[in-house]
Amino acid sequence: MHWNEPTPWHVGERQMQESAGVSERMAMIGPKVIRDHLPEQHRDFYPLLPYLIAGVVDEQGIPWATMLEGAPGFAHSPDPHTLQIDSLPAKSDPAWAGVTDGAAIGLLGIDLNTRRRNRMNGRIGMLDQEGLAVEVVHTFGNCPKYIQLRPVAGIARKPGNAAERSNGLDAAAQALIRNADTFFVASYIDQHGERSVDVSHRGGNTGFVRVEGNVLTIPDFAGNLFFNTLGNLHANPVAGLLFVDFETGDVLQVAGRTSLILSGPQVAEFAGAQRLWTVTVEHRVRRPAALALRWQFAEFSPHSLAMGIG
Repeated sequence: MHWNEPTPWHVGERQMQESAGVSERMAMIGPKVIRDHLPEQHRDFYPLLPYLIAGVVDEQGIPWATMLEGAPGFAHSPDPHTLQIDSLPAKSDPAWAGVTDGAAIGLLGIDLNTRRRNRMNGRIGMLDQEGLAVEVVHTFGNCPKYIQLRPVAGIARKPGNAAERSNGLDAAAQALIRNADTFFVASYIDQHGERSVDVSHRGGNTGFVRVEGNVLTIPDFAGNLFFNTLGNLHANPVAGLLFVDFETGDVLQVAGRTSLILSGPQVAEFAGAQRLWTVTVEHRVRRPAALALRWQFAEFSPHSLAMGIG
């Protein structure tokens, strides 16, 4: 397949697929699994969820990942080309600035109690004080690898709305990241005058993200070979990461410049890693008890236990 033929993959994804030796395979798979609408099973799935992960880009070009919450049914699909979300980021959330009419948005529907997840990117259509409608551009399913089981355990009476902002990681932020087994990452690409935003899940054993000052080093494990995130980072090296303290509802959002490490001795330092990527944190927002939901840890993914720092 020549690069000028129709394909759902953008140039960064194709270059990463080529570096992994899977470009021909993904050229055939892509049109079969990437859709321009929500299939019925996705339309049935989203209304079951009390939370969604979203990725947006603010006016300064900084990507932010965040969690939207609501009673099950707050996300629903009135037709196969639309997802209605009856929730918005809090005004203290840095993602608030990226939710505007016509803006690109990435969405991840994920159920931490069943390990089911679906991805979607689209464009914000109707927007009001109650929520937003997202017009579908691409949708696809994701495998359950590396997702730790965490059922919802409760709801706080009133989530907090404070936000602490800084240009780097303090000791508390570093500790939260070192103790994390899960995070979410927003990335994006501008191509042919159009923006596409992606938001994805990452999981591993506790401590799989290495913290050295303001630099995070993150192993990339075997996955679906789509390279949505790393393809974006290859073309546009910025990312926004969301870390959640699932017991307290605290949220840590960071953003910064990224780099890819596709081979070499550093990769071998992380058990199971096929490549690495780094984030030099330039923006940090901590929002204590920002989420209403609370989760209880049930079990690691069996894939996650073998992955992380050696």
